[in-house]
Amino acid sequence: MFDVAPSELLLLGTVALIVIPPKDLPKAMRVAGYWVGKARGVARQFRAGFDDIIRDSELKEIEARWAAENDRIMREHPSTPMLAHEELAEANVAGEPTDEGAGDAKPLMVAKPKVAPAPTAEAQSGAEQP
Repeated sequence: MFDVAPSELLLLGTVALIVIPPKDLPKAMRVAGYWVGKARGVARQFRAGFDDIIRDSELKEIEARWAAENDRIMREHPSTPMLAHEELAEANVAGEPTDEGAGDAKPLMVAKPKVAPAPTAEAQSGAEQP
């Protein structure tokens, strides 16, 4: 944005040394640093505000696209009414099959697992003695 070349800084330093006496130069540099810091803070705050505005507009755009896509999906796949909890209980009492608990079925075991016998007390006591 603002480009200051080293030659411009050197020229500015020599003019400041000629215009400002050497004993007041540290105070002048401190004041200049203070105002440069203030300017950077204002620029940072402006940039952050600008970024917030851009982010908000992008979020609104994404929300609009999401709502349009959601409406399209809902039109293509209309929802089916689900049974209430009481109706499911009545269906179970009447013996009608329901979808509830379909994932809760016991797993099918193909082969029995091999279980090794537990070590006896004699084998344990013999292993402890050297």
